[in-house]
Amino acid sequence: MDIRKYVADLAREAKAGARSLGKASSGQKNLVLVKMAEALKKRRTELIRENRKDLEYAEKKGLSKALIDRLTLNEKRIEEMAQGLIEVSQLPDPVGEVTKMWKRPNGMTVGKMRVPIGLIGIIYESRPNVTADATSLCLKAGNAVILRGGSEAIHSNRAIVKILREVAGKEGIHEGAITFIDIADREAIMELLKLEGIVDLIIPRGGEGLIRAVTENSRIPVLKHYKGICHIFVDRDADLAMAEDICFNAKVQRPGTCNAMETMLVDRKIAKSFLPVMARRFRRAGVVLKGCPETRKIVRGVAPVRQEDYYSEYLDLILNVRVVKDIDEAMEHIATYSSAHSDSIVTKDYGKGMRFLREVDSSAVFVNASTRLNDGYQFGLGAEIGISTDKIHARGPMGLEELTCTKFIVLGSGQLRE
Repeated sequence: MDIRKYVADLAREAKAGARSLGKASSGQKNLVLVKMAEALKKRRTELIRENRKDLEYAEKKGLSKALIDRLTLNEKRIEEMAQGLIEVSQLPDPVGEVTKMWKRPNGMTVGKMRVPIGLIGIIYESRPNVTADATSLCLKAGNAVILRGGSEAIHSNRAIVKILREVAGKEGIHEGAITFIDIADREAIMELLKLEGIVDLIIPRGGEGLIRAVTENSRIPVLKHYKGICHIFVDRDADLAMAEDICFNAKVQRPGTCNAMETMLVDRKIAKSFLPVMARRFRRAGVVLKGCPETRKIVRGVAPVRQEDYYSEYLDLILNVRVVKDIDEAMEHIATYSSAHSDSIVTKDYGKGMRFLREVDSSAVFVNASTRLNDGYQFGLGAEIGISTDKIHARGPMGLEELTCTKFIVLGSGQLRE
C-alpha cells in the first residue's frame, strides 16, 4: 500500500466533508447526532463483537488490566457513548454567533463571527469512546474530523466510524466529514502531520510520548498539553479544614488524571498545625508522601523529595510536599515547576487570592477550590475535547466554542478607502 497516497486521499475526502458540513444548519447537525446515538445503541451487538477482537489482541500482547478495561465496550459504555452524543446535540451551536460589533466613523459596521476551523485531525490512544466523543464535538462545531486511533482499538474504532458515517450520509451530510485512518502503521500518522493546507488543526490525546512525537513532526498547528503538574498552596490565612478537604480531593479523588495535584505547598506559619493532620489523612488513603527537609522534621517517615520529583506527573497516589516562606515563594515554585495546567491557592485573604489569579500563569487558576475541577463539564461547557496548555487559539478545557475560530464581518453602504 502507498501510505502517503492513502492518507492524502482520505484527507481530501475529509476536506470535502468539511465544506459540506459548513453549510449544515443547527437543526440538521442536532438531528444527525441524535440519529447516531440511536444507531450505536441499536447496533450494540455488532460493536461488542468487534470490540472482542481488540480485547483478544490486547490479552495476547499482555496489556495491563487497566488498559484492557479502558478498551472494553459493553452495553453500559455504549449507552454512555450514545448519551454523550445526545448531550452534545442539546448544547448551543456556536457557529454563526456574532461576538462583537462596532461602528466606524465612516459609517461601516465591523464585527466578529464564529466559524468552523475546518478539518481537524485527532490522534488518540486506547479508549474507543473517544471516536464518538470527538466526532460529536467536531460535527456540532461544523468541523470535519479525520481520526487516527491506537492500533489496540482498531476494530472497535472502525465499527463506530462505520455506523457514524452511514448515519451522516443518510441525513444529507457528506460522509467525508467523519474520516478514519484504517491502518495501524505509524507512518500514517507521519503522513497526516505533513498535510498543511488540507488539515487545519491537529489535536493529540494520550500520553506525553504521543504528544511530543506529534508536536515534533507536525507541519500543522497542534493543540496540546504534555502533562499536568498541578499545585495547591495552603496559605497562612487559609481555613485549614477547607484546605484539608481541597487537598485531599485534588490528590485522592482520581489520582490518574492530568488535573490531580502533584505538589502541595504549605505556608511555614501554619505548617506545624496543618501538616500532621493532613499527612495522617493522606496516609489512611494510601498516599506516599515525599517531603522537603522542613516537612520531614514536622512529619516522621516522609521520604525525601528530590528536585527532579517536582517535575514529575505521578498520576498515582504519590505527593510532593514543600514548606514555603510565603505566597511569593509559593508562586516562584509554581513558576519554576508547573506545567501551566491547574494551580490553586487556599486562603481567606482576598488580596492574596487576587494576586494568585493575576500572577500564576496556568490554563486554570483557582482560589479555594480543587484543581480536579479543571474540566469542561465542571466549567459548564457541556463537553470538551481535551485541556490545552497552549496560549495560542485556545487554553484550558476545549468545548464547542474553542473548536471554532472567528472571522471579521463588515457591513457597509458603499464605503471606499481614501
